[in-house]
Amino acid sequence: MTSVLVVDDSQFMRTVIGNILADHGYDVYRASNGERAVEAVREHDPDIVTMDVQMPEMDGIEAVERIMVEHPTRILMLSAHTADGADATLRALASGAIDFLEKPSGEVSTDIAGLEDRLIDAIDAVEDADVSSLARSQTAASARRVATGVQTSGAGDTGVVSGPADRSDTPTDPMARPAHAGQSDEDRTYLEHPTIVIGASTGGPKVIEQLLRSLPLDLDARVLVVQHMPPEFTARLAKRLDDLCAYSVREADDGDRISGGEVLVAHGDRHMVVAHSVAGRLKVRLTDGEPVNGVRPSIDVTMESVAEIVDQPVVGIALTGMGKDGAAGIHAIKAAGGTTIAQDEETSPVFGIPRQAIATGAVDHVLPAAGITDGVLDSLSTEVTTHG
Repeated sequence: MTSVLVVDDSQFMRTVIGNILADHGYDVYRASNGERAVEAVREHDPDIVTMDVQMPEMDGIEAVERIMVEHPTRILMLSAHTADGADATLRALASGAIDFLEKPSGEVSTDIAGLEDRLIDAIDAVEDADVSSLARSQTAASARRVATGVQTSGAGDTGVVSGPADRSDTPTDPMARPAHAGQSDEDRTYLEHPTIVIGASTGGPKVIEQLLRSLPLDLDARVLVVQHMPPEFTARLAKRLDDLCAYSVREADDGDRISGGEVLVAHGDRHMVVAHSVAGRLKVRLTDGEPVNGVRPSIDVTMESVAEIVDQPVVGIALTGMGKDGAAGIHAIKAAGGTTIAQDEETSPVFGIPRQAIATGAVDHVLPAAGITDGVLDSLSTEVTTHG
């Protein structure tokens, strides 16, 4: 029987969530704060943890870090429907949590009625995730913070204190940045006006963060990111990425134009379509059309529009996540002459999106998370001169 540890400082929420899970055949344990959660994971070895973000004594972010260092476990965050809740959830995802679920807005709320289906769907998705890929990438950095008593900062992911000035990761981290970030040990000449399209779902924010932080500014790429997230979270994701990488990152608005060195993150609950490509600039439109592959924004919608409109160099990247969204988009980019990359199974918490993209036969390179930047730069370079 699959076991779930429910962590929440609200007895009401522990009861509601625990009863739902028990009714669906899960073996349920409970803990009232992060410190007790760490102890319960040691004692019960649950298959999954549902973790509230804001709790007394030890919050959910610190608890995630401790658990991923000491006893890696699949963790689903329960996030408040607020900007602060979104920021904290993104830090938790960067610390090793696999996914998140928006929790009901109040203890006496009609939101409770819709919780059951969403919770069970999220638990089912997390149950299939490979926690080892996130654990390996988090353990060394988190171990340093736990050992020294350093608290997670607002930047929060790999021991970074703040901003783009200090972005070094531990060398043992398999998702650590390549040497190309900011300044490379190679002299490269890049193709003009490249466009990079990144699609991801479950487990994606951490990998997107690593990838964008490692892109050199002199690549001067236009980057479009489609991450399956609700609208309250995509703006906070864009803000977090803007704080952490050298590129200028913002959430897309209808009619936005994007030039080299800029990143647009698709707005939650809107498809992002490239409408025009002129003189090195792209113009995007946001639409509220029907979901594609059950999601909006859809990776396929954005990638297919890029394949149709953009005649400069294009790289399409399919990252970790559930489902098949992105497979048709990768195929379209390949058919239009672009380069296509899929994250490999070993470093993908959920291998659904990359697997479906690979199955099309249109993927040029299957790479670990740490190798994707190298793949992008190699595909967009005209010449490389290595200094001895």
